[in-house]
Amino acid sequence: MEQQYPSLLLERAVGEFSKLPGIGRKTALRLVLHLLRQPAEEVEKFAHAIAEVRNEIKYCKVCHNISDTDVCQICSDKRRDKQTICVVENIQDVMAIENTQQYNGLYHVLGGIISPMDGIGPNDIEINSLVERVEQDDIKEVIMALSSTMEGDTTNFFISRKLAAYPVKISVIARGISVGDELEYTDEVTLGRAILNRTKPEQ
Repeated sequence: MEQQYPSLLLERAVGEFSKLPGIGRKTALRLVLHLLRQPAEEVEKFAHAIAEVRNEIKYCKVCHNISDTDVCQICSDKRRDKQTICVVENIQDVMAIENTQQYNGLYHVLGGIISPMDGIGPNDIEINSLVERVEQDDIKEVIMALSSTMEGDTTNFFISRKLAAYPVKISVIARGISVGDELEYTDEVTLGRAILNRTKPEQ
């Protein structure tokens, strides 16, 4: 039976919240009712923060990570190892690896992985800009830190072939991570060890 709402405004708000991943209509209703119980200025602060993150946030022009500025804090940090790039699928993976405190190089966010079934090809993700970085900067090592899935392995192989002509070491994170696991859900200790114990990719 479809939920009946005493207010069209309430129903509309629940509908918007339920569009978020992992949020059903019951949870959405709880969240909206919670906001209704808060002071108006708190709700306005909440709404402003969401609008601001959508309108003001940038993507680093070097690595494509989320940033408040044109170049992110990691890329602009002089203490980072500028000769090592860790290639990841998404921004959550950058956060996961940073939380391990086992890596001090730079990143390159692909924005996805090659997946023909989903219509995602090499030109749909940030592979060409990675090749440009290797070509133009003094990069010594590229670490492939993609999920251990068929799509992740396909992307690893494609990038390795693209970089084969350059004098750069290519490594993959160790398989302490189970096959099929998403990087962002891996615990920090396992992920940290996988970064430290990286290996050459299989040909």
